Amino acid sequence: MTRPVWVDDALFPFESRFVDIGGCTVHYVDEGQGPPILFLHGNPTWSFLYRDIIDLLRHRFRCIALDHPGFGLSSAPSRYGFTPPEHAQIVERFILEHELDQLTVMGHDWGGPIGLGAASRHPDRIAAVIVANTWAWPVNSSPFLQCFSRLAGGPSGRVLIERYNSLVELSMPLGTARTPQDERRRSARRDRPCSTSSR
Repeated sequence: MTRPVWVDDALFPFESRFVDIGGCTVHYVDEGQGPPILFLHGNPTWSFLYRDIIDLLRHRFRCIALDHPGFGLSSAPSRYGFTPPEHAQIVERFILEHELDQLTVMGHDWGGPIGLGAASRHPDRIAAVIVANTWAWPVNSSPFLQCFSRLAGGPSGRVLIERYNSLVELSMPLGTARTPQDERRRSARRDRPCSTSSR
């Protein structure tokens, strides 16, 4: 496979690789040499998220970043459910098929539970785990998260996401909205006189 023309080579200057795992075509990059680090993205991102980190670390580490099935340049069959346990199984098989040892697993957002799920089944292969902006515990006790999961993961959520890109158009702005306090700080900085010093 080749990657699509919309991927900017200047922004993502890595060789795209593809492997078939469980009927999914998984895209990944594998850059540099040294102790391996596996970068796992969250939702709704892809390996592009790690481009600057890979560029900084590939001179000392083997930097591997994959796209979960259905994300980025990876594809998934129609029967795929896009759940964290399914993604963790793909990651687990990726680790085994690429014979990754002394591996550092870096998980962001959904990549946290996905990476922890895969790593926990093969602790002998794992040297370290890094998690960022994620969670590592069940969310069954949260009525809000349960309701959100049922909506987003059900038929209605699938239609909203596939046809209207609702996760990006609605959820992302909610998570990054400015608060009145942010606006007050911005106004205070704008109204503050600039300090000058004589030479």
